[in-house]
Amino acid sequence: MSQEPDLVQALSSLPHGPEFRFVDELLELHPGQSARAKWTLKGTEAFLAGHFPGAPLLPGVIMIEALAQLGGIVAQTRPGIPPLKNLRLTAVRQFKILGSIGPGDSLLIEAQLQGAMGGMIQVSGSVSAESGTPIATGGVVLAGEER
Repeated sequence: MSQEPDLVQALSSLPHGPEFRFVDELLELHPGQSARAKWTLKGTEAFLAGHFPGAPLLPGVIMIEALAQLGGIVAQTRPGIPPLKNLRLTAVRQFKILGSIGPGDSLLIEAQLQGAMGGMIQVSGSVSAESGTPIATGGVVLAGEER
C-alpha cells in the first residue's frame, strides 16, 4: 500500500536508524492527537537469537519502544507547535504485556497523546496482533527540549 506524503514525512521524523525502527508503515495519523501503525517482526532481528533460541518471541520492551516511537510521531506533529529537540522515552506507565508474537507476524500499534506540558509528553496506547488479539497496553512519557 502506498502511503500519503504527510504520513511518509511523519514516519521519517523518527530519529532511529532502520535497525531500531519498530514502525514500518503509518496507517493513520491525526496530527498531535493519535496514530495507528504496523510493524512486522521479520525474524532476522539480532535480539531474536537469544529470545528464545529455537522458539523466538518478540520481547516486551520492544513493544514499549514501538509505542514510544509512534507516540513520538504524534507528539512531533502537533499543529502550530515546533517539534521537540532530542525527544526521548523517559518513563513507562502501567504497561501490561498480555501476549507475544513470533517471526513473520505483524503488530498493530495505536498511540494517543494524553497530555503535554512544555517538553513532557504523555502517551497511552496499545499493541495488538494483526488479527486484533490484544498483546500489550499501557503508557509512556517522552521528554524533549523546546525549540
